[in-house]
Amino acid sequence: MIPYKDDNPTERWPVVTVALIVLNVLVFFYELSLGPRLEGFINEFGAVPAGIFSGTDLAVPPALPVPVTLLTSLFLHGGWMHLIGNMLYLWIFGNNIEDILGHFRFILFYLAGGVAATLAQGITSPASTIPTIGASGAISGVLGAYLIIFPRARVYTLLPIGFFLQVVVLPAYFVLGFWFVLQFFSGVLSLGNQHGGVAFFAHVGGFVFGMLLIKFVIKYPPRRSAVSHRGYIYRVRR
Repeated sequence: MIPYKDDNPTERWPVVTVALIVLNVLVFFYELSLGPRLEGFINEFGAVPAGIFSGTDLAVPPALPVPVTLLTSLFLHGGWMHLIGNMLYLWIFGNNIEDILGHFRFILFYLAGGVAATLAQGITSPASTIPTIGASGAISGVLGAYLIIFPRARVYTLLPIGFFLQVVVLPAYFVLGFWFVLQFFSGVLSLGNQHGGVAFFAHVGGFVFGMLLIKFVIKYPPRRSAVSHRGYIYRVRR
Protein backbone atom coordinates (compact mmCIF):
# COMPACT_ATOMS: atom_id res chain seq x y z
CA MET A 1 0.00 0.00 0.00
CA ILE A 2 1.23 3.46 -0.91
CA PRO A 3 -0.67 6.33 0.75
CA TYR A 4 -0.58 9.58 -1.19
CA LYS A 5 -3.03 11.91 0.59
CA ASP A 6 -5.57 12.08 3.38
CA ASP A 7 -9.00 13.67 3.66
CA ASN A 8 -8.16 15.68 6.74
CA PRO A 9 -7.88 19.44 6.07
CA THR A 10 -5.87 21.76 8.27
CA GLU A 11 -6.67 25.23 9.56
CA ARG A 12 -3.16 26.70 9.39
CA TRP A 13 -0.35 26.51 6.86
CA PRO A 14 2.13 23.79 7.94
CA VAL A 15 5.20 26.03 8.07
CA VAL A 16 7.37 23.57 9.97
CA THR A 17 6.37 20.56 7.88
CA VAL A 18 7.22 22.39 4.68
CA ALA A 19 10.47 23.72 6.16
CA LEU A 20 11.51 20.21 7.20
CA ILE A 21 10.82 18.88 3.71
CA VAL A 22 12.81 21.70 2.10
CA LEU A 23 15.72 21.24 4.53
CA ASN A 24 15.86 17.48 3.94
CA VAL A 25 15.85 17.99 0.18
CA LEU A 26 18.59 20.63 0.34
CA VAL A 27 20.79 18.44 2.52
CA PHE A 28 20.27 15.54 0.12
CA PHE A 29 21.36 17.66 -2.84
CA TYR A 30 24.43 18.61 -0.85
CA GLU A 31 25.11 14.92 -0.29
CA LEU A 32 24.92 14.33 -4.04
CA SER A 33 27.53 17.04 -4.59
CA LEU A 34 30.07 15.30 -2.35
CA GLY A 35 30.90 12.45 -4.69
CA PRO A 36 33.50 10.12 -3.13
CA ARG A 37 33.48 12.19 0.08
CA LEU A 38 29.90 11.17 0.82
CA GLU A 39 30.79 8.08 2.87
CA GLY A 40 32.96 10.11 5.20
CA PHE A 41 30.24 12.74 5.54
CA ILE A 42 27.69 10.09 6.50
CA ASN A 43 30.06 8.63 9.08
CA GLU A 44 30.71 12.07 10.55
CA PHE A 45 27.10 13.23 10.83
CA GLY A 46 25.22 9.92 11.12
CA ALA A 47 24.36 8.39 14.48
CA VAL A 48 26.71 5.44 15.10
CA PRO A 49 25.39 3.07 17.81
CA ALA A 50 28.88 2.07 18.97
CA GLY A 51 29.80 5.69 19.59
CA ILE A 52 26.55 6.40 21.40
CA PHE A 53 26.29 3.35 23.65
CA SER A 54 29.84 2.18 24.24
CA GLY A 55 31.96 5.26 23.56
CA THR A 56 33.96 3.25 21.04
CA ASP A 57 36.64 5.16 19.18
CA LEU A 58 35.36 5.16 15.62
CA ALA A 59 37.49 4.93 12.49
CA VAL A 60 35.87 8.18 11.32
CA PRO A 61 35.18 10.34 14.40
CA PRO A 62 31.99 12.40 14.27
CA ALA A 63 32.37 16.04 13.31
CA LEU A 64 30.14 17.01 16.24
CA PRO A 65 29.68 15.66 19.78
CA VAL A 66 28.07 12.21 19.62
CA PRO A 67 24.75 13.34 21.20
CA VAL A 68 24.38 16.00 18.49
CA THR A 69 24.58 13.35 15.77
CA LEU A 70 21.26 12.04 17.07
CA LEU A 71 19.81 15.19 15.48
CA THR A 72 22.03 15.66 12.44
CA SER A 73 21.40 12.07 11.35
CA LEU A 74 17.69 12.88 10.95
CA PHE A 75 18.44 15.05 7.90
CA LEU A 76 20.58 12.58 5.95
CA HIS A 77 19.26 10.10 3.39
CA GLY A 78 20.76 7.19 1.54
CA GLY A 79 19.06 7.60 -1.83
CA TRP A 80 16.22 9.09 -3.83
CA MET A 81 13.62 6.50 -2.77
CA HIS A 82 14.64 6.88 0.86
CA LEU A 83 14.13 10.63 0.64
CA ILE A 84 10.93 10.61 -1.44
CA GLY A 85 9.22 7.99 0.71
CA ASN A 86 10.01 9.85 3.91
CA MET A 87 8.95 13.24 2.59
CA LEU A 88 5.70 11.83 1.21
CA TYR A 89 4.71 10.44 4.61
CA LEU A 90 5.78 13.65 6.33
CA TRP A 91 3.64 15.75 3.98
CA ILE A 92 0.55 13.52 4.30
CA PHE A 93 0.53 13.14 8.07
CA GLY A 94 2.79 15.86 9.45
CA ASN A 95 0.61 18.84 8.58
CA ASN A 96 -2.27 17.60 10.74
CA ILE A 97 -0.07 16.99 13.76
CA GLU A 98 1.50 20.42 13.33
CA ASP A 99 -2.01 21.88 13.08
CA ILE A 100 -2.90 20.32 16.44
CA LEU A 101 0.34 21.03 18.31
CA GLY A 102 1.28 24.37 16.81
CA HIS A 103 4.54 25.12 15.03
CA PHE A 104 6.97 25.26 17.96
CA ARG A 105 5.71 22.20 19.81
CA PHE A 106 5.57 20.24 16.57
CA ILE A 107 9.27 20.71 15.84
CA LEU A 108 10.11 19.64 19.40
CA PHE A 109 7.82 16.62 19.03
CA TYR A 110 9.40 15.72 15.69
CA LEU A 111 12.98 15.94 16.96
CA ALA A 112 12.18 14.05 20.16
CA GLY A 113 10.62 11.26 18.13
CA GLY A 114 13.67 11.10 15.91
CA VAL A 115 16.06 10.84 18.85
CA ALA A 116 13.94 8.15 20.51
CA ALA A 117 13.78 6.21 17.25
CA THR A 118 17.54 6.32 16.72
CA LEU A 119 18.15 5.12 20.27
CA ALA A 120 15.63 2.31 19.81
CA GLN A 121 17.49 1.12 16.72
CA GLY A 122 20.83 1.41 18.48
CA ILE A 123 19.67 -0.72 21.40
CA THR A 124 19.19 -3.66 19.03
CA SER A 125 22.84 -3.49 17.92
CA PRO A 126 24.78 -1.27 20.34
CA ALA A 127 28.19 -2.35 19.02
CA SER A 128 27.38 -1.54 15.40
CA THR A 129 29.63 0.95 13.60
CA ILE A 130 27.13 1.43 10.76
CA PRO A 131 25.61 4.94 10.90
CA THR A 132 21.86 5.27 11.29
CA ILE A 133 20.48 8.00 9.05
CA GLY A 134 17.14 9.25 7.79
CA ALA A 135 14.04 11.13 8.85
CA SER A 136 11.88 8.02 9.03
CA GLY A 137 12.27 7.61 12.80
CA ALA A 138 11.03 11.14 13.46
CA ILE A 139 8.26 10.69 10.91
CA SER A 140 7.29 7.41 12.58
CA GLY A 141 6.65 9.42 15.75
CA VAL A 142 4.32 11.65 13.73
CA LEU A 143 2.52 8.56 12.40
CA GLY A 144 2.03 7.24 15.93
CA ALA A 145 0.52 10.56 16.99
CA TYR A 146 -1.73 10.61 13.92
CA LEU A 147 -3.04 7.15 14.75
CA ILE A 148 -4.02 8.31 18.23
CA ILE A 149 -5.68 11.58 17.19
CA PHE A 150 -7.15 10.74 13.78
CA PRO A 151 -7.69 6.95 13.70
CA ARG A 152 -10.68 7.21 11.37
CA ALA A 153 -9.34 9.83 8.98
CA ARG A 154 -9.67 8.74 5.35
CA VAL A 155 -6.38 7.95 3.65
CA TYR A 156 -6.18 7.60 -0.14
CA THR A 157 -3.92 4.68 -0.97
CA LEU A 158 -2.52 3.06 -4.10
CA LEU A 159 -2.98 -0.70 -3.89
CA PRO A 160 -1.14 -2.91 -6.42
CA ILE A 161 -3.52 -5.46 -7.96
CA GLY A 162 -1.74 -7.57 -10.55
CA PHE A 163 -0.17 -5.17 -13.04
CA PHE A 164 -2.45 -2.28 -12.05
CA LEU A 165 -2.69 0.24 -9.22
CA GLN A 166 -6.11 0.62 -7.64
CA VAL A 167 -7.02 3.68 -5.57
CA VAL A 168 -8.66 2.68 -2.29
CA VAL A 169 -9.77 4.86 0.61
CA LEU A 170 -8.95 3.32 3.97
CA PRO A 171 -9.18 4.50 7.58
CA ALA A 172 -5.91 5.70 9.07
CA TYR A 173 -5.96 2.99 11.73
CA PHE A 174 -5.80 0.32 9.01
CA VAL A 175 -3.08 2.01 6.92
CA LEU A 176 -0.87 2.92 9.87
CA GLY A 177 -1.61 -0.28 11.78
CA PHE A 178 -0.61 -2.38 8.77
CA TRP A 179 2.53 -0.27 8.33
CA PHE A 180 3.51 -0.76 11.99
CA VAL A 181 3.00 -4.53 11.90
CA LEU A 182 5.09 -4.74 8.73
CA GLN A 183 7.89 -2.73 10.34
CA PHE A 184 7.83 -4.82 13.51
CA PHE A 185 8.05 -8.21 11.82
CA SER A 186 10.61 -6.94 9.32
CA GLY A 187 12.64 -5.72 12.28
CA VAL A 188 12.47 -9.11 13.99
CA LEU A 189 13.66 -10.81 10.80
CA SER A 190 16.52 -8.32 10.47
CA LEU A 191 17.95 -8.99 13.94
CA GLY A 192 21.57 -10.05 13.71
CA ASN A 193 22.14 -8.35 10.36
CA GLN A 194 25.49 -6.58 10.66
CA HIS A 195 25.62 -5.32 7.08
CA GLY A 196 23.27 -2.35 7.18
CA GLY A 197 19.84 -2.00 5.65
CA VAL A 198 16.56 -0.51 6.77
CA ALA A 199 16.43 0.59 10.42
CA PHE A 200 13.12 -1.10 11.15
CA PHE A 201 13.38 -0.75 14.92
CA ALA A 202 13.84 3.00 14.50
CA HIS A 203 10.42 2.97 12.84
CA VAL A 204 8.93 0.82 15.60
CA GLY A 205 10.52 2.84 18.40
CA GLY A 206 9.55 6.18 16.88
CA PHE A 207 5.96 5.07 16.30
CA VAL A 208 5.46 3.82 19.86
CA PHE A 209 7.17 6.92 21.27
CA GLY A 210 4.87 9.17 19.24
CA MET A 211 1.78 7.31 20.45
CA LEU A 212 2.85 7.70 24.06
CA LEU A 213 4.14 11.26 23.89
CA ILE A 214 1.05 12.65 22.18
CA LYS A 215 -1.04 11.47 25.13
CA PHE A 216 0.99 13.72 27.43
CA VAL A 217 0.48 16.66 25.09
CA ILE A 218 -3.18 16.07 24.32
CA LYS A 219 -5.17 14.88 27.29
CA TYR A 220 -7.85 12.17 26.91
CA PRO A 221 -10.72 11.77 27.63
CA PRO A 222 -12.04 15.26 26.78
CA ARG A 223 -13.08 17.46 29.68
CA ARG A 224 -15.19 20.58 29.90
CA SER A 225 -12.16 22.63 28.97
CA ALA A 226 -11.73 20.61 25.79
CA VAL A 227 -12.06 22.25 22.41
CA SER A 228 -13.38 20.97 19.10
CA HIS A 229 -11.11 20.78 16.08
CA ARG A 230 -12.89 19.74 12.83
CA GLY A 231 -15.04 17.24 14.69
CA TYR A 232 -12.24 15.88 16.88
CA ILE A 233 -12.36 16.66 20.60
CA TYR A 234 -9.15 17.14 22.48
CA ARG A 235 -7.65 19.05 25.35
CA VAL A 236 -4.23 20.58 24.97
CA ARG A 237 -1.92 20.37 27.96
CA ARG A 238 -0.34 23.80 28.27
